[in-house]
Amino acid sequence: MSKENATQNEDSPEPEVRLSILGMRCAGCVGAVESALNSVAGVTSVEVNFADHSAVVKGAVDPELMKKSLKDSGYDAAVMEGFEDPAEQEEQEMARYRQLVRKATVAAVFGIPLMLVGHFGGVPDIGSPTGNWFWPEVALITLGILFYSGGHFFVGAVKALKSGQANMDTLIALGTGSAWLYSCVVIDYSEYLPSLSAHAYFEASIIILAFINFGSALETKARGKTSSAIRALIGLQPRTARVVRDGKEIDIPIEEVGLGETLRVRPGEKIAVDGVLVEGHSTVDESMLTGESLPVEKVIGSKVAAGTMNQRGSFMYQATRIGRDTALAQIIKSVRQAQGSKPELAKLADKIASIFVPVVVIISVITFIIWNTWGPDPSLGYAFVTAMTVLVIACPCALGLATPISVMVAVGRSAQSGILIRNGDALQTAGKITSLVLDKTGTVTEGKPTVATVEAYANYTQDDVLQLAASIEKGSEHPLASAIMNAAEAKELKLVRAKKFHAVAGHGVSALIKEQTVLFGNEALMQEENVDCEAFKATMLNLAEQGQTPMLLAVNGQVAGIIAVADPIKADSAAAIKKLQEQGVRVLMVTGDNTATAQAIAKQAGITEVRAQVLPQDKAAIVKELQQAGQVVGMVGDGINDAPALAQADVGIAIGTGTDVAIESADIVILQGSLLKVPEAMLLSRATVTNIQQNLFGAFIYNSLSIPIAAGLLYPMFGILLSPMIAGAAMAMSSVTVVANANRLRWMDLNASEKMDYKQQILDLVAAFKKSLA
Repeated sequence: MSKENATQNEDSPEPEVRLSILGMRCAGCVGAVESALNSVAGVTSVEVNFADHSAVVKGAVDPELMKKSLKDSGYDAAVMEGFEDPAEQEEQEMARYRQLVRKATVAAVFGIPLMLVGHFGGVPDIGSPTGNWFWPEVALITLGILFYSGGHFFVGAVKALKSGQANMDTLIALGTGSAWLYSCVVIDYSEYLPSLSAHAYFEASIIILAFINFGSALETKARGKTSSAIRALIGLQPRTARVVRDGKEIDIPIEEVGLGETLRVRPGEKIAVDGVLVEGHSTVDESMLTGESLPVEKVIGSKVAAGTMNQRGSFMYQATRIGRDTALAQIIKSVRQAQGSKPELAKLADKIASIFVPVVVIISVITFIIWNTWGPDPSLGYAFVTAMTVLVIACPCALGLATPISVMVAVGRSAQSGILIRNGDALQTAGKITSLVLDKTGTVTEGKPTVATVEAYANYTQDDVLQLAASIEKGSEHPLASAIMNAAEAKELKLVRAKKFHAVAGHGVSALIKEQTVLFGNEALMQEENVDCEAFKATMLNLAEQGQTPMLLAVNGQVAGIIAVADPIKADSAAAIKKLQEQGVRVLMVTGDNTATAQAIAKQAGITEVRAQVLPQDKAAIVKELQQAGQVVGMVGDGINDAPALAQADVGIAIGTGTDVAIESADIVILQGSLLKVPEAMLLSRATVTNIQQNLFGAFIYNSLSIPIAAGLLYPMFGILLSPMIAGAAMAMSSVTVVANANRLRWMDLNASEKMDYKQQILDLVAAFKKSLA
């Protein structure tokens, strides 16, 4: 979806429903679910996430109609609303895991002894007197195990067939079912078959189910861990809140908190909803939302976010956002959307998966015909075994998991670090950025001007100059006025009443203080009022070159002092920019500030390219200019003033607190102010794309090699024929390997070097595999 369309959708949001889909077992199911949902009148878009078995549906549609359509196609669904209980979710996953382990165990307990006894010649021959009662008993027991351990595959296959679809269930049901039927034919009509063909495959059918169920159990357990970031965020939401009503403090369910209500937060409690402090003082741990480990001080007027943890102090605050409007709810929604979105890299896999199962069935039939026609004796036995092996080994689970599982893990990992990735395309593109455009104020700098220099002349002291400037600025709305007021307050200077206050737009202010005419502003104001400031131009130029904004104070027509205000660069801006440049990224700073100040800030930050005195609407033109030169452009800004440039960039990155700013204005949101998160996001992007490529390559190679081998390609030359049981184990473990490889992203160090040798990657994969199953 283009950025233009995305913008339009945001301007007129459609109703959206998130469904939990039951019965999805392979990539082929994705197409079936999408088709079922798109067939419902009113549905405008469907995003199916195979990794967490969910779908996000947009459109004004009754959820019951969608559930019915899915039911007709062989899938059950439930609407997911609000915050699901993480403990309940985890218990559901564990219940499914235990159920799959039980099914695998039942199949293995009977299948493995039968296989071993048969291998060592301990079972009676088919057609013998003992065999005539032994094998029918085995057939009945095997049928019961097929019903218990594989019933869900057969039910799914029948439902898929009714809706004209084919999926993983189709392959497994055909493979194991045909093995059982063939074996029954063999024991009933053994006298009519060649002696070499009279072999039963009951043990193969149930051991295949044992392997597949056990592999699915491991996959369920490992995949469940990929949602740990989401569950951790959901777990931040407290269940109750303490509100003040009629002068009394009472505990109520979180759902009953209203806008504008006053809430009490005690030491060690989680903050229930977003709000603003109205009484008290404390520090709040916001690490789960922002990734920032240091607690943040909160005073009257400070904003607090739902889910963050109060520390030692107690305070009262007024609710400003509740329910789905809180920062936490919006972050969870954005993370889910990103985890369910599909980057360009996934489209090829989706297309292949949608036609994969029918193609495999055709290959299986062709394999049967070839072996039965030209194979050695017993040709029918060989034909059956090879066809069944093709069906079992070719399940496209690994192919379907390759992309979504990596996206899920990466988006969750970034959220834990305070990096909010809003869609899969941004996750893929961020690592390709070649040019990065930075806004100055609030991005490279703190965005909070402070008084840096106070110069006093004539008979005035620095305190006199600051006192007069603060007294006159008390009535000003200029952005720099608060910096001067704060400096005077810090020195405990008593302000003097100003009369006849007058603001001159773009120049400064004037007033009458203690019957003296006081002017405070730039050189243009002084010239307009005929104040001679020639002797101070060198000092002002020197201050400007240091990145400070100098302002002149004149009393009764004579310059009394200079106050320079500066917006200091953030402590880690220089380190972040150096890191970006080391990665080969061209860094530009674009600002509306004057050239001297911009150059000074750029010099401190280590930026060599600067565009100053640029209007907000012209920033987008600069981004477009770089794109036309063949650059992949990232734009970093505050998400509001820089909105046009953020929209124009290939990847828009907003710096903000995550409460008011940028959650809806950029592709990636840095929830705290650190620019160091930008190279971290780029590193994670590159690691994720590499991880997806590894998964896709592994899945493609697995299916490309395994199907010909299963069909018997190696038999004529080497006499190698793959057992259906080994095929079942290989198919199950291919999915587990993909999940384990994706889970490596959960533990990657975002500050580490990108270069990693293959030996280390293998060691990491083994470690991830162990952690996933722990």
